[in-house]
Amino acid sequence: MNRLALAIGTWFGCGYFPWGPGTAGSIAALILAAFLRFELHAGRGLLLLITLLLLGPGIWAATRTARIMGKGDPGQVVVDEVLGQWITLAGVASLSWKSLLAGLVLFRLFDIWKPWPVRQLEGLPEGVGIIADDVAAGIYGALILYIGEIARLY
Repeated sequence: MNRLALAIGTWFGCGYFPWGPGTAGSIAALILAAFLRFELHAGRGLLLLITLLLLGPGIWAATRTARIMGKGDPGQVVVDEVLGQWITLAGVASLSWKSLLAGLVLFRLFDIWKPWPVRQLEGLPEGVGIIADDVAAGIYGALILYIGEIARLY
């Protein structure tokens, strides 16, 4: 079970990237979202469904990986970035290279900046805290993308 937890927690090795493992996890999430959209013609509903389905296993894997590594929130755990990135990308109805790039920048901005209550959510226990702050950062990013999309329509 430790191998499975490490695989999910590090998002199949992205967390071991030497420079910016969180950004590497976000880019991996972006690539998968683009594949779902452009190759399988899946919409944001499927992205949200996958996110919800992976929330429980992600919390479990983040908790277990943190315990294995002996740290509260190790940088190698990037499943939280993947889930948060997908939430951000669900904020737009139509993915394009511009919305993908905007989603990446917005999510990373909110994940690094951690405006209220994102930072406070880190204090939740173990994997819940590891995941919750990125979910909140993802919601902020999704709201900005959604508002931008609505503003463009009018």
